[in-house]
Amino acid sequence: MEYSIGEFSKLTGLGIHTLRYYEQERLIIPQRNAANRRRYSDSDLTWADFIKRLKDTGMPIRDIRRYAALRAAGDSTIPARIELLLAHRQSLNAQIARLQEHEARLAEKIELYRQALSRGDEILPLAIFPEK
Repeated sequence: MEYSIGEFSKLTGLGIHTLRYYEQERLIIPQRNAANRRRYSDSDLTWADFIKRLKDTGMPIRDIRRYAALRAAGDSTIPARIELLLAHRQSLNAQIARLQEHEARLAEKIELYRQALSRGDEILPLAIFPEK
């Protein structure tokens, strides 16, 4: 199936301006019809979803651009794409570990406050620091 830029925008949740930017950056390269209008395909939908996932997981646009170029170059680039994705996964796992550590510290603080409340302890307001 083929989609106009407006239809594709609605299907992907990406704004028309973003789609034009992605085309300029050579991330998504839609076909053109006889009237030179952009026509997106179902495979473009799948690719756009993957680009969004890479962005949502914090991959820098320069790495997404590199991945897109490798993808466009064909199957001979699969090893390089794997390496890029492995590096991104390693970065993502480090972020997850940091977030889990933050969540654990927050859980400890919440539990400390709950214990204080259950004992009836007075919880002092935050100190207000005077201006210098």
